[in-house]
Parts: sequence; C-alpha cells; structure tokens
Amino acid sequence: MLRPLLALLACGLLSPLTLGEEVSGPFFAEGHDPLPEGKRWTPVAAMSDEFDGDEIDHDKWQSEPIGNGWGWIGRPPGLFRSENVRVADGKMNVTVSPLPEPQTIRGEEYRYQGAIVRSHAAGKPGMYFETRMKANATAMSSTFWLMTKGHGAQRQELDIQECVGATSELTDKWARKWNQIFHSNLILTGRSVPEKVQIQKQLTPPTPNHERFYVYAGWWKSPHEVQFFFDGEYAYSLKPTVDWDLPKYLQMAIETYDWNPVPEGGELIATGTWEQRTTQYDWIRVWELE
Repeated sequence: MLRPLLALLACGLLSPLTLGEEVSGPFFAEGHDPLPEGKRWTPVAAMSDEFDGDEIDHDKWQSEPIGNGWGWIGRPPGLFRSENVRVADGKMNVTVSPLPEPQTIRGEEYRYQGAIVRSHAAGKPGMYFETRMKANATAMSSTFWLMTKGHGAQRQELDIQECVGATSELTDKWARKWNQIFHSNLILTGRSVPEKVQIQKQLTPPTPNHERFYVYAGWWKSPHEVQFFFDGEYAYSLKPTVDWDLPKYLQMAIETYDWNPVPEGGELIATGTWEQRTTQYDWIRVWELE
C-alpha cells in the first residue's frame, strides 16, 4: 500500500496531510507555493487549530458574539449564539436551526440562529491564512475572513471566502450562484471614508460548496496586495486603494443575508439533517515568513 501512496504524492495528486504526517507548511498544489527565496513558512500557533479536542479553545477563539470590543449579534433574521459552536471528531462545527421562539432584539426580529467565531490574536501583513471547510447546505452563509476591531476612522475587511449553501427564487439575481463560489472581498468603510470601497473577485468551484471540503486561503502579501488560493492553487489577487495594514482578526460567521432571504418555513434550516445544517471547519492554519 505504501508504494502507491508515495507515487500519488510524487505526482502531486495526494497531499502529505492525507498520510497524517506532521504539517510542515501551507497546503499548496505543486508549483503554487509563493514562498520567496531564502524564506520558510512558520506556524502562528495563536491563530491555528486542528480542532482535535472536545471543546473550543477559548484561549484562541471567542464564540460569544459580544465582548472584547465586539458587539455584532447577527443580521436579522439570523442571531449569533455561542451554543451552536461545537468541537468534535476533529472539526469545529457550527450548526444552524430555527430559534425555539422568535426574539426581538434592538427592534429587530430574529427567527433563526447561527454563530460567529473570532480569533483573539490579530493578523498582519505577510501572514498566510487557510482553512479546510465544508459549507452548510442552507440559505445561511459559510465564511472565512478578517476584520479590524472597533469603529475607527478606517474599517478594513478582508474576506477570503464567503458563500451560502442554497439560493432560491427569492435570491437577488446577481447572487443566484453563490452556493457554488469562491468569492473574496476587500472592503473599506469608516468615518474618514466618504463612500464604501469594495474590490472583489471570484471563481466557480467544481461542485456546490456544501458537497465537499475545499481549502480556502489568502496570503496578505503586503499592504498593497492580497493573493487568494483555492484548493492549493493560485486563484487571483486583489490590490487595495489604501495601505491595507491595520491589524485584523479572523472571523467565521454563519449568518443570514438580506440578498438571500430564507424561504418561508426555513426549508433546510428547519428540516435538514445535521450535516446539511452544519458548516464544518476541519482545520484553520495561519503562517508567517521567517
């Protein structure tokens, strides 16, 4: 059995991760590692997790939506609740469902529940961020992104991956394919920004996002460029219009969108299996150059 496995590795058809060996660097397809000459990738332990335990590592992650400078509880009708985050079977799982009873908070009605998980440590230029994720199959999202903290003169958002599990006739026409997408954004807002600036690119994966695990990654190469990688292959780059250098925190948000309304009754949010209703993060790894 060993010889065929080694042959697949040599051909670049099987990742060393499949063999359970120690992870020595980011997940790249052959020829796609942008490592500069004379450098090496080293892990950022405070922002990386294999999810091998039986509970979330609160030293690394915050699953409560409010506290430590954060105050967003979710976009109505989807409420963030930490109870929906579980670590089991080597994965971090975020499961969506209807709320037992609708809740009115700050004048808004919430009928469904998801969650948001944020890193305590902040990322910076030069770091490489990657996750192996399988989206849920519902109208709610599955995401992997970074955000500045607070409401300063500038707020910078770096979205590596943003998708939904299902669309419907209620979905805005421009977003009908967001259940099969690798989509990345750079978004600039804030008091000193007269008008929101958004730069974005996307590609179409081989299958809808909920059908299998994919590796989504972004290299914050410099304050002037972010490179994005899909399943270990370079996909595209985005270049911000201002210095993209403010500290940013990892965010994994499972939420509702106004452009992809949940159909009446909730559909799979209410009737789906656990797997259909769950976004699964196999691992999250962050690297920096040394």
